[in-house]
Amino acid sequence: MSTPPAPAPDRRLFFLLASGHRRVQRWIEAKLAADRHGLTSAQSGVLFYLGGADGALIGEAAEALDLAPSAMTGLVDRMTRAGLVERRPDPKDGRALRLHLTDHGRAAREEAKAGLAHLNAHLTEGFTDDEIAVVARWLSSLQTKFPKGDVTP
Repeated sequence: MSTPPAPAPDRRLFFLLASGHRRVQRWIEAKLAADRHGLTSAQSGVLFYLGGADGALIGEAAEALDLAPSAMTGLVDRMTRAGLVERRPDPKDGRALRLHLTDHGRAAREEAKAGLAHLNAHLTEGFTDDEIAVVARWLSSLQTKFPKGDVTP
């Protein structure tokens, strides 16, 4: 008795990408909500960015995280109230504000990094390094195939 052929791989890439994103996002938010810091994934993104660019302008952080300036302002407001970041005037331009991690923000960043390591291990479980390299290359290609602000087909 022969075994039936394996089903064809699902090639609905946009559906799979969007569905996977939603599931991972919900999983991350639930994990982060259970964390003692109660960070959101957006807040974690700011902490990760500032970890390498402490003192960045709000607009620079928004650009790096692909967020609208208005969304970034509200996010930074909440993070400031939570004691994760502080705004300081730019010494060269008194109108501009720079973002700096607080001690609490640095500690939260370290906890979020540990959570991210767990997430990446979970995401890559069952796949070879070569397979993950192809997925990473494909996902990275989306940044150039669909540049921010470009709506041309």
